[in-house]
Amino acid sequence: MKNSRRSFIKQTALAGAGVMVAKAGWSAQSYRRIIGANDRVRVGVVGFSDRHRGSHIPSFMNHYKELNFDIVAVSDIWKMRREQGAAIWKEKMGHDIIVCRNNEELYDKKLADAVFISTADFQHALHTVEAVRAGCDAYVEKPFAESMADNRAALKAVNETGKIVQIGSQRRSGDNYHAADEFIKSGKFGDIKMVELTWNVNQPGRWRRTALLPQLKEEDTDWKRYLLNRPFESFDPRKYLEFRLFWPYSSGLPGQWMSHQIDTVHWFSGLKHPRSVVANGGIYMWKDGRKNWDTITAVFDYGPADDPTSGFQVTFASRMDNGEEDPKEIYYSNGGELNLSTNKVSPRGGLTKDFAAAMNMQPNLLPELDLSAVTKVVASANTGGDVLTSNHVRNWMECVRSRKQPNAPVEAGYSHSIANLMTTASAHAGQKATFDEKTQEVMVGGKIFKG
Repeated sequence: MKNSRRSFIKQTALAGAGVMVAKAGWSAQSYRRIIGANDRVRVGVVGFSDRHRGSHIPSFMNHYKELNFDIVAVSDIWKMRREQGAAIWKEKMGHDIIVCRNNEELYDKKLADAVFISTADFQHALHTVEAVRAGCDAYVEKPFAESMADNRAALKAVNETGKIVQIGSQRRSGDNYHAADEFIKSGKFGDIKMVELTWNVNQPGRWRRTALLPQLKEEDTDWKRYLLNRPFESFDPRKYLEFRLFWPYSSGLPGQWMSHQIDTVHWFSGLKHPRSVVANGGIYMWKDGRKNWDTITAVFDYGPADDPTSGFQVTFASRMDNGEEDPKEIYYSNGGELNLSTNKVSPRGGLTKDFAAAMNMQPNLLPELDLSAVTKVVASANTGGDVLTSNHVRNWMECVRSRKQPNAPVEAGYSHSIANLMTTASAHAGQKATFDEKTQEVMVGGKIFKG
């Protein structure tokens, strides 16, 4: 962003008056008073993906005029997608879009102040490093990292540059999730003792790109640049377009779906990662050449590292051969449950009078109440729900303006990546995975997990 002396003085004065601190965000009137044409935030697109087209575009369009943002460039190493992206954004914004063959072109030309990053799973962290080192804020899709080396490098770069990075964990911008967080942290829920996370679908084409595969030619992209720091192998359009099915380009179910749900555990509990993980599963249904499992169950132990007698268990179960894509997240205490599908707290399963009396104890039953008077947010795996993603993109845009930390800062991505990698490590090794706090490494069988 270009900061003129005049706009700097205006913003400083308004900040001192407390205008920038409203919890619900800035008002349109506040924006009109401080934002002029020279203050426009120029945004570049890193990876014109299905996720970007289906979610980022409509979310951005909801807010860009009020907040004075603009899309100026599209960077994609596949010729077809960068041209397609530029054409779509030109129609949306009403002006030409600069086409970049790679991120060097985007950053060397100083085209953008901020970027959307929605590339392949394993690229997110390294593309974040590129963005913040080039002076750009970033909205980065999850999973944040698929190796601890990349995870540490990205966390370090963001912290050193002070750039605003929003991880695409859009539950953190949902009113019902904020209500759940406040209720648990208030102490009224009691200690978390169990969390059940499930996410099931029955979609043979999920993460497949059968119609698109014939259109991808090696001469129209940059395969070596695509691989980044992954081991070299010959060009494979499936691993380019269907990367979610193949390790080490994606962890599949943990990275795509579990990362959303396990993030709420870290958020609500204040814990940064599990103490241990055991995972099992397999490719039971879709024997189409994929390497990542289509069915998985993972069991997590959470709690203070120095007190193994305190804590709680989390289970994540996901299958791709039966299900209606209706993710469940249920938190249990001794007094009942908090259900994020119904957005209700209830005494269901709590310690009743009869069972308590048998042990000379007092009953423990939560009240019946709604988390908040909000419309239920649909947690679609395709888009994350229009309301959630729109709120999340807006929160990022507001924080680019205010320089406050967004709802899902880089630390959230760092933490969910640890949980994802511990799950992957256990799944690949068939053993319990742990985390070494000192070295910040995922351990399995006494060795560092390298993938």
